[in-house]
Amino acid sequence: MEKESGTRASDASLVVVMAQLDPLVGDISGNTARAVEAVREARIEHRADIVVLPELFLTGYPPEDLLLRDALQGRIETALDELASRVVRDVMVVIGYPIVRHGKRYNAAGVLYNGQWQQEYFKQALPNYQVFDEQRYFSKGTTPCIFTFRGVRLALLICEDLWDDAPIESLIGQDIDIILSPNGSPFHLDKFDERTSIMARRARQANASIVYVNQIGGQDELVFDGASFVMNREGECTTRSPAWEVGLMPALFERDAAHRFQPQAGERYPWPDDNESLYCALVSGVRDYVNKSGFKGVVLGLSGGIDSALSLAIAVDALGPDRVHAVMMPYHYTAEISREDAALQARTLGVGYDVMPIAPMVEAFTSTLAESFDGLAQDTTEENLQSRCRGVLLMAISNKKGLMVLTTGNKSEMAVGYATLYGDMVGGYNGLKDVYKSRVYQLSRWRNAQGDGEVIPDRVITRPPSAELAPDQKDSDSLPDYDVLDAILHCYIEQDESLSTIVARGYDADDVARVIQLVDRTEYKRRQAPLGVRVTRRGFGRDRRYPIVNGWKPGE
Repeated sequence: MEKESGTRASDASLVVVMAQLDPLVGDISGNTARAVEAVREARIEHRADIVVLPELFLTGYPPEDLLLRDALQGRIETALDELASRVVRDVMVVIGYPIVRHGKRYNAAGVLYNGQWQQEYFKQALPNYQVFDEQRYFSKGTTPCIFTFRGVRLALLICEDLWDDAPIESLIGQDIDIILSPNGSPFHLDKFDERTSIMARRARQANASIVYVNQIGGQDELVFDGASFVMNREGECTTRSPAWEVGLMPALFERDAAHRFQPQAGERYPWPDDNESLYCALVSGVRDYVNKSGFKGVVLGLSGGIDSALSLAIAVDALGPDRVHAVMMPYHYTAEISREDAALQARTLGVGYDVMPIAPMVEAFTSTLAESFDGLAQDTTEENLQSRCRGVLLMAISNKKGLMVLTTGNKSEMAVGYATLYGDMVGGYNGLKDVYKSRVYQLSRWRNAQGDGEVIPDRVITRPPSAELAPDQKDSDSLPDYDVLDAILHCYIEQDESLSTIVARGYDADDVARVIQLVDRTEYKRRQAPLGVRVTRRGFGRDRRYPIVNGWKPGE
């Protein structure tokens, strides 16, 4: 027999508040306090009847191997007791947490009302692809959760349950009014359209409205966009929270002539276009990684090139200029315009700025190595030495001042190995790690068009890219044009296409073979690279795992 919660079965309306929050992974007591405050605010400010928080909110998502710690279960039980005693009365709360029941660990969502835990649902569909590996940690739930609150028929589904067929099919014909869904759905480009398309189909299948509440903020390489929403039975979005903003969004449901509760038209914030959403993702990832890790700020090498220029703009937008320090480290091959443009951007953005010439360091290393290198021709060793001197300076500043080194390499460079181990790869985090070079140019132009002036000097965007490690050096001397390179990389990395398939698309066979070879042989470098924001379907991190030592041939 179903348990009826609440005491106002005749009510003709219901306010559901989507609590779009940014938890800190592992901070169970802090996340509990955040939940208590959010529910209190939702009740006072919006007269909430129901408040829904994101998936696994008490631990933050994804908690990974913290789930295996012996102390976790006790801390979760304590948090559940605290919520029951502290959450304001007369409002129903749906919140996600991990729980062990009968010797098995589940990804759960509980229903709390007036100090009593009245329902507990276990996630049925456990994703095990891309960045997800929930089957490592959780057992599958097998039972739907359907209950009545104030005359409204409700069901719970957690995140992947709505992407899988079976959980939604179990609700068909059950006369459900509203599906409440806590989520931890990471961002990647095109994710919002994909997400809303699937949710619209599920709403029509179940003939029920969906309240989709997503986490927001950064967690290591993952970023969560929020953009929580309500979908009616016809698959139409009636309310949508802003993307990339923490906050509470109310949605009003009213009983129609057929006594079914229907969502009413509410605020619908627009979804940002690709460049805006991508830029917001990068800012969010950098901000949360630095802040949640407890760094005072960041330091980065500002070369006068486009990657470091965009990285500086992102860092300032994430942290503010007072927490960002830029260092120009010129050598003999650094062009005068690079020095000028770096200084101009630092002044424009108001960041701390130093110029530290590296010639004395390079010469000292060269002198020390002279005997060992006697009779050997110069090659990339000498170029890498410049980069490694810069890395030493940045790490020294980091150690002395408590600033994290923000690296600036893009995905195209990370893919083909155009980066120096213990040089420009030195650092704690990389905002551009999953951004192709061609997109770096698009984002730079987009950022300059946002109405607050030219934050990236136009000459940085228009001049040919160069590492400036040798006389008159240009990236195009050794790589295809970036538009071509990035297209090949997209096919090979994100689509897993073979050499022959990519060539059949019209790309030069020699270019494709060379690019694939570069990607395959530099896996060892990427394993030693710092974390960075994941914004594509296949980043160099959790969802692309290739062996370093292997006998696979590029042509296969």
